Formats: sequence, C-alpha cells, structure tokens
Amino acid sequence: MPSAYTILFIIIVIIAILTWIIPAGTYATDKAGNIISGTYKAVSSKPQGIWDVFMAPVIGMVGDKNTEGAISVSLFILVIGGFLGVVNKTDALNEGISSIVRRYKGREKQLIPILMILFAIGGSTYGMGEETIAFYPLLIPVMMGVGFDSLVAVAIALVGTQVGCLASTVNPFATGVASQTLNISPGDGLGSRLLLLVITTAVSIFYVYHYASVIQKDPTKSLVYSQRAEDEKRFAIKTRTDDEHQMTGRQKAVIWLFGLTFVIMILGLIPWTNLNSHWTFFDSFTKWLTGIPFLGTLLGHDMAPLGTWYFNEITMLFLFMSVLIMWVYHMKEGEFMDAFMKGMADFLSVAIIVAVARGIQVVMNNGMITGTVLHWGEMGLHGLSQSVFIILTYIFYIPMSFLIPSTSGLAAATMGIIGPLGHFAHVSGSLVITAYQAASGWVNLITPTSGIVMGALAIAHVNVSVWWKWMLKLMIYLFIVTCVFLGVAAVL
Repeated sequence: MPSAYTILFIIIVIIAILTWIIPAGTYATDKAGNIISGTYKAVSSKPQGIWDVFMAPVIGMVGDKNTEGAISVSLFILVIGGFLGVVNKTDALNEGISSIVRRYKGREKQLIPILMILFAIGGSTYGMGEETIAFYPLLIPVMMGVGFDSLVAVAIALVGTQVGCLASTVNPFATGVASQTLNISPGDGLGSRLLLLVITTAVSIFYVYHYASVIQKDPTKSLVYSQRAEDEKRFAIKTRTDDEHQMTGRQKAVIWLFGLTFVIMILGLIPWTNLNSHWTFFDSFTKWLTGIPFLGTLLGHDMAPLGTWYFNEITMLFLFMSVLIMWVYHMKEGEFMDAFMKGMADFLSVAIIVAVARGIQVVMNNGMITGTVLHWGEMGLHGLSQSVFIILTYIFYIPMSFLIPSTSGLAAATMGIIGPLGHFAHVSGSLVITAYQAASGWVNLITPTSGIVMGALAIAHVNVSVWWKWMLKLMIYLFIVTCVFLGVAAVL
C-alpha cells in the first residue's frame, strides 16, 4: 500500500480529471452557509489543470474564497503533539499505568475493565493510539504472569483505545476535524456518542474478560499457547512483574494536570446554552471574572467562556497547560522546548495530511462539481429512510478507512460531501460524524495498514492472522451494535 499522502494526492488528480467530465453546478445557500435543497442549477464548466492540482494542498492549508483552510486544525494538532511530548518527557503516563498494575497485583483480572475503560477514554478524547506502544512491555508480562496470554495484554490497550476512537466524543483528530469541515461544534452529538462509547466499551470488555477467564482455567485454549514457553523467556515474566518503582509527587501532579486539561477542553466545547438556554453559568462567571479591576485586565478581557470554545481556544489551552506542566515538574527550559518540539514533530505528518486531504475539497469546489455530486446524491436519496442512509454511510466509510487510515485525513477528504448528503436525508451532521468515526475505529482494530496494530503485534510476537482469528467475533458484534445504534439514533 502507498502512503496516505500518495493515496490522497492520487484522489486529488482523479477529482481534477473528473472536473473535465462531470457537469458543473451549484446550490443556493442560506445565511448560515447551509445548502438549500432543490435549488441546484447548472453553471459554466471550470476544469482543473496541473497548476490547480499542486495548488490544492496549499489552498487546503490556508483556504480561499470557496474552501476554508485547515490551518486552525493543523496548528491544534501540532500543539497537542507538543503537549503530549512534554507529558511523555515526565514519564508520568507510563508510571501511572504501572502504579495501577501494582495496586491490583493478585487481582489482575479486575484490571481488564479498569484499564480498558482508561484506554477507551484516551482514545475517545484525544485519539490515543501510538502512545500505547510503551505499555505492551509492561502489560504482557503482568497478564502472562497470572495465567493469561499476550493476546489479552494486546487487547487491553489496542481494543481499548480503538473502541474509544470508534466512539470518539471530542477526539480532535476525528471529531474535531470532521466538525470543523461541517462548521458545527465538536460538542454537537456528544450525548449520543457517550452512549455509544459505553455500549461498545462494555461489549469489548466482556469479550476480552471472557477469553481471559477461559484460558486462565485451561491455558491450552489460548490461540498462542504453542509459543507460551518462548514468550515467558522472551518477556522475562518473573523479573518484570516484580518491579516496585514508585511514582514521584511531581509525576502525580502531571497526571492530575493531564486529566484536568481534557476535562476543561470538554467543558469548553460543549455548547451549554444551545442545550439549555438557562445554562449560562460559564458566561456569567467569565463576565464577572473579567470585570474584576486589574485581575480582569491581567487575565484578558477577551477571554471566551466555556461552551463557546473552538480550535483557537483549545489550542491555547494545550499550550498553556504544557507550560504549567513544565513549571510544576521543574523542567528546565531547554528540556521543555526539546520535548515540545519533538512532540510537534511526531504529529507533523498528521497536521500536513489534513491540508492534503482538504485539497480534495478545494479541487471539487473550484472545479464546480461539488454541487453536481450533491445533486446526484439528493436524487438518489429521494425516498431513502434516515436509518438506511446512516447505515449505508457507515458501510461506505469502512473501505474508505482502509484506503485512508488517517482519521483526520479521511474526515477532511470526505466530510464536505457526505455531511451535506446527510442534510438532504434529514440526518444531522453530528450523526454522520458518528458513523464515520465508528467505521474508522472498527477498521483500525485489524487493518494491516495501521502502524498501531502492526506495532503492537510485533512487540507481542503475535501473527496478524492469529489476531484476525481472535478478533472475528468481536468485529461482528461491534458491527451489529453500531448499525443498530445508528439506525435508531437517526429516527430519534
């Protein structure tokens, strides 16, 4: 498989070719910028050439009169990368997991639901994935030491995080990018996504817990039983499970600040007054706070109340919390900048891929074929029920997630078309986002194009075919549960 960049650029080229074939057309829009059904009209053709193809990723980043740029999303992705780089520099996340494991020593089966819930929250809130690679050398010996196997250890982190991504609540790389493309708040649809998160996480925990119980009673039922003796030597089971290293006070403080950051982000993104016009607490508090003499000036009179935040505000939040963690951990300025810049570097590819993916929308909009594609979709959707539409959207995103493993790239590449089609079918944009996220998370549990999957299996020395065999039933369960959930949510 070529890289996601190459796939996206090939799509840009294909779309540019289609602008020479597909008739141009446009829709009228209301004051909010939403297209008005039934207002399609043909316009003069505007085919895109080589210049336009190579300009597409550039305009995708900075924007033009037809397409909003991805710069605000890309900058946020870079800053959150820097934030995670600073947190990882303290080793607080690794030690936090280690302390939980030690606390439940002798009761490791209880760790399955606890850790899977924590990993699911990480996946749901900030797209946790690659960060789990550091946990496998710790989880594998612990799980094997009490009679489980390496599959259980891999599932705890991998299934946990990817099910969290499947039901992303405010994941900036999925929910954030898709919401920005549709010009809605990432907080829209949060309640239904929370419910999906609870359901899919519960199903996954039951599946992993049941398998762990079976092989604890009869180790020969393990799918990797033939390599158990070799694994016990390879992972030095006894030595690693006896590790008694303790968290420092500073690391505990970092963990609290890490969690607080995401709590504040969630509170900032939820449109409180839209949910209930009487929920004006944060507006009143901010007005009171900024009205205090000197303190209001010191903090900044332009401070936005929680519930009205968007990418600028949450980018600022992660930047501020990075500096606060540096101060609390007593990190030297040079160490902080090195960790922050390395963290940004780790996420640079994600930030750029959003712009490249947005380039697809640029070519479609500037080639004047977006309206025509939407018109065809509108005609095809005539008489189609809301439930059928959203389930078909979910199924559509399954192969697309395989071709474009990047959740942010997939959202930027497709949401500009699929979102308006949902509008025609009277399906909310937030539910379309839920369908896209669910498909992406579902595919990323098993796809060999995912570095997270292949990296985890490589560390555990588990063949991908064994992983597919073990995951088969869970994939079916999650697919059915998601289809039912989307179908019901569409008509409520």
